Amino acid sequence: MPGPAIRAFELARALGKRMEVVLASTVSVEGAHPNADLRLAVGPELPRLVSEASVSFAPSSLVYMAEELRATSNPVAVDIYDPYHLENLEMPGAAGPAEHDRSVTRLAGVLNTALRRGDFFTCASERQRDFWLGSLSALGRVNPYNYAAGPLLTDLLAVVPFGLPAEPPRRAGPALKGVVPGIGREDKVVLWGGGVYDWLDPLSVVRAVGRLKDREPAVRLVFLGMGHPNPDTPRMGVAGELERLSGELGLTGAHVFFNPGWVPYERRADFLLDADVAVSAHRDHVETRYSFRSRVLDYLWASLPMVLTGGDVLAAEVASSGLGVAVPPGDDRAMEDALARMLAAPPSPERFRPLAQRYHWDRVAEPLAAFCAEPRRAPDLLATRLSPEEAAGLVQAAVPVPAPSAPSAPSEACAERPEPGPGELVPAAGRQVVERLGAWGKGKWRQR
Repeated sequence: MPGPAIRAFELARALGKRMEVVLASTVSVEGAHPNADLRLAVGPELPRLVSEASVSFAPSSLVYMAEELRATSNPVAVDIYDPYHLENLEMPGAAGPAEHDRSVTRLAGVLNTALRRGDFFTCASERQRDFWLGSLSALGRVNPYNYAAGPLLTDLLAVVPFGLPAEPPRRAGPALKGVVPGIGREDKVVLWGGGVYDWLDPLSVVRAVGRLKDREPAVRLVFLGMGHPNPDTPRMGVAGELERLSGELGLTGAHVFFNPGWVPYERRADFLLDADVAVSAHRDHVETRYSFRSRVLDYLWASLPMVLTGGDVLAAEVASSGLGVAVPPGDDRAMEDALARMLAAPPSPERFRPLAQRYHWDRVAEPLAAFCAEPRRAPDLLATRLSPEEAAGLVQAAVPVPAPSAPSAPSEACAERPEPGPGELVPAAGRQVVERLGAWGKGKWRQR
């Protein structure tokens, strides 16, 4: 299960302890959820669910795609924990710079559509919050109306990180040691616990293991997912580079192993508990600074010593807590030394608990739960306002805004918005649903 779907599933679990929850998918629905009513939202079902809701929670991609969410006059919370336009800066492809620019610019437009509509936003970290406040400010959403609701703007944008279960992982059976040919029961497993994507750096890890094997012959590096859980998403270019490099170094099948499929979410504990050290690496770019690697939360859940590339907030927390080592981007020799160190002298499992408790799903979901318990419209979306470009005189205002002749009460200032002009995305009708759609599925919650 990919990160966005895990986030939807677990937030539904946390909110479902307090509210009636409907978790919907636009792709498929299988099995059951402990705290939510699962629905398949295709055809007329999505409009019906939104029309029955009093609050919706959705990722930016769904707000862009679903007119029902853009048009509802009830509160819409938007999840912006994944700044995917930054990821796509690392995916130029073969079409050339003009097409790459168009792709990234389109994604920025998708995000801006949601940033203009949302009544409340959730992001993954305080660093991300600074980033998104800048984006909101550029669109005119940091304004006196929202500032009056709270000078720190926490009523507009809150930190709801990716989380981890409060219950410790439990082993159902072996998954790697003594199961995968070439990995013995006494071998030392280094686990790459997620997908292989172009903005990451698995090549440095393979080079590090290629040297580490000479002093630690029992080291085995396992890549848990080479493809993508969405079959419609092709493998990224770095996956092929990774397999070629491993083959050229003579590591494949002896010290480096690739899982071609995807591990079922309910079985991930078996793989995590069969590992000795976990690893994640990325290159040095802007995506890293604002990333929040969900795989690191799995490592933390399983009390796995970590070797991570530095530069993001989780790597800094892991290193400062003594739970692993953060190495410079692209430094495979530092990666080699850090892996040797963590294999030889791992931190005790007890040291992981304080940091892990901070990320329990029930705890991280608090700001979202509070909003859903008392949903509200963003004050500025109830007012007739100029865009920043209109206010600066760069473009003609689509809707005349009278100049203030005297100070007015907030209720007078927050006049009902006029009918939208051509192409304008304006809120309009709905009841209490929290909606979540990643690139592969969406979830929906209704409050009791």
